[in-house]
Amino acid sequence: MFSSVAHLARANPFNTPHLQLVHDGLGDLRSNPPGPTGQPRRPRNLAAAAVEEQYSCDYGSGRFFILCGLGGIISCGTTHTALVPLDLVKCRMQVDPQKYKGIFNGFSVTLKEDGVRGLAKGWAPTFLGYSMQGLCKFGFYEVFKVLYSNMLGEENTYLWRTSLYLAASASAEFFADIALAPMEAAKVRIQTQPGYANTLRDAAPKMYKEEGLKAFYKGVAPLWMRQIPYTMMKFACFERTVEALYKFVVPKPRSECSKPEQLVVTFVAGYIGVWKGLFARIIMIGTLTALQWFIYDSVKVYFRLPRPPPPEMPESLKKKLGLTQ
Repeated sequence: MFSSVAHLARANPFNTPHLQLVHDGLGDLRSNPPGPTGQPRRPRNLAAAAVEEQYSCDYGSGRFFILCGLGGIISCGTTHTALVPLDLVKCRMQVDPQKYKGIFNGFSVTLKEDGVRGLAKGWAPTFLGYSMQGLCKFGFYEVFKVLYSNMLGEENTYLWRTSLYLAASASAEFFADIALAPMEAAKVRIQTQPGYANTLRDAAPKMYKEEGLKAFYKGVAPLWMRQIPYTMMKFACFERTVEALYKFVVPKPRSECSKPEQLVVTFVAGYIGVWKGLFARIIMIGTLTALQWFIYDSVKVYFRLPRPPPPEMPESLKKKLGLTQ
């Protein structure tokens, strides 16, 4: 499968970074401004400079998709596990609002009854479940983005790129929630049913004995209803926000930005993409999403994976629209 996807990826508009500085028909003055004597400066060979940066694999190769999946494991597994105490209190507030009257009261009651260790209940299924979800969410997103892009063709990929992001992320999340569902079911039992089980080792065999495999997957439909729309918004907003930041805010092309500068843009784009909502949700979900994108992009940087810049209008489309001479 990966070899066929890799073959398709070579002609993909998300493949090799477009390093020209010409944008929307603006011409040679940006790429070759006159020097102090009025003579054109010697052009900077950005493409040659980029070639010197050796990638560890080809865009769309099996190794690329596997390492993207690893980035998803690290970004989702670690961030969700770090928020287990908050998630535990939130779940208990939803199940028993009379006992857990608010976020601070929920922490107070939990500490009084279970101690500090009680706040970590459900950490194991959270880590395993969201690691598997991250593997599928980010890894399959890259796969589906390549596949759908090649189905559309270069010009339609640019024109319909937001729809492509929505379709690729929805497809990836469909499989991601199937991977998450068993651990999510166990986590909810541990956190919200006192006395049922304290660990995953206790909960999983007990659930299987009582209801069989159905116990682990009966919550997958609600997961789809909750997670697929959120993931579609998360990925599409992130991609278009990155594009807008480099176009209107960052004073230089991404090819000229250092890796730390690119990671800052990634974090900011991840935060901006989910700004709507109540203040507490902004802090929790905004920070969670921004950290996930930051960690995911950091993994790409660490393993020297190809990281294409925001899409640019294909030259063939520019000619059709009369934007080039």
